[in-house]
Amino acid sequence: MNGVCVLGSTGSIGVSTLDVIRLNKNDYTVVALTANRNLERLFDQCVEFKPTYAVLSDQTLAEKFRKKIEHSDASETIVLSDLGALELVAQLPEVSIVVAAIVGAAGLLPTLAAAQSGKKLLLANKESLVISGDLLMTAVKENGAILLPVDSEHNALFQCMPDNYISGQSAEGIRRLVLTASGGPFLNMSLAELQNVSVEQACAHPNWSMGRKISVDSATMMNKGLEVIEASYLFNVSANLIDVLVHPQSIIHSMVDYIDGSVLAQLGNPDMKTPIAHALAWPKRHSSGVSPLDLIVNNQLTFEAASFEKFPCLRLAYEALENRGTAPAILNAANEVAVDAFLSKKLGFTEIPTLIEKVVNSSAIMAADSIDTVLHADTETRVLAQRYLERV
Repeated sequence: MNGVCVLGSTGSIGVSTLDVIRLNKNDYTVVALTANRNLERLFDQCVEFKPTYAVLSDQTLAEKFRKKIEHSDASETIVLSDLGALELVAQLPEVSIVVAAIVGAAGLLPTLAAAQSGKKLLLANKESLVISGDLLMTAVKENGAILLPVDSEHNALFQCMPDNYISGQSAEGIRRLVLTASGGPFLNMSLAELQNVSVEQACAHPNWSMGRKISVDSATMMNKGLEVIEASYLFNVSANLIDVLVHPQSIIHSMVDYIDGSVLAQLGNPDMKTPIAHALAWPKRHSSGVSPLDLIVNNQLTFEAASFEKFPCLRLAYEALENRGTAPAILNAANEVAVDAFLSKKLGFTEIPTLIEKVVNSSAIMAADSIDTVLHADTETRVLAQRYLERV
């Protein structure tokens, strides 16, 4: 039995992870579940999976949750909310697999803790690599951890890599990596039409079921930009070897182009349970519950170039990757503030990249040589972004 800690169990990735575990319950035992504020969903998960620990970020909510479960079938679950509780459960000796699914910079420290403890780390929190790629990959290598990407695109690239590939290596014989992007809900809109995009429209992704923040990132293509940065660290390749192709059908999840002319692609229905099941079972495979791909029904696979003019967030991400250091952390923090402002209807959709670029251009880039430096850059960027936001 593999002991599993799911960081962010009430989000879309966390829920899908537990769906896969439910199908393969003889292979896994859930040791710890963590959530931000969704008490009802966490309660249901605890009653079903009976983890040893449940972690909430807010102490008041944690106390409310303790009272809620003390007379339930999950009464033996220990509820934590102390500073460092996320890192604690990520390092438990009875945990062999950590699913890092907390959205945003909040997932950085527990993800790093899991790597430092030599866990099998299923990475869905792309910000951990974006913010501190060198630090995380070094922790993975030095502590014998196994990092398996759960993002559909990076998991696809991993599956198309040479046999026995290990994340962080520089694989031989590769010409380029090709990340595919659906283009989001606004692929066919003009620049003028984008001016009037609503929050509800931005959160309605045509192919994937995702949280609101990630849905907006997909609509601006910042999500793909962050994935470019993530791919650079995961596969040890420079920015000029990573291409983005818009593929609206979301059937091909990414491709590896080899120097001998071969192009290997991973295909499947757009469902996050597929990469989650692959990473959980790796190097074996087991059921995900995803229906088989029907290429007769899905017989149109189209591609087009990604436009920097229409999606400036993608350009900003490439520039941050070229600059390295704390530049990706600055980009990520500015984006989180901008997206939150858009979701709160304080900022227009096309103003998201404008705000990000102003913040990035006003920030000093430092060497990302310690977690303190990275976190300081993150904090300072958020303060600066809020100042710019107040002027909008």
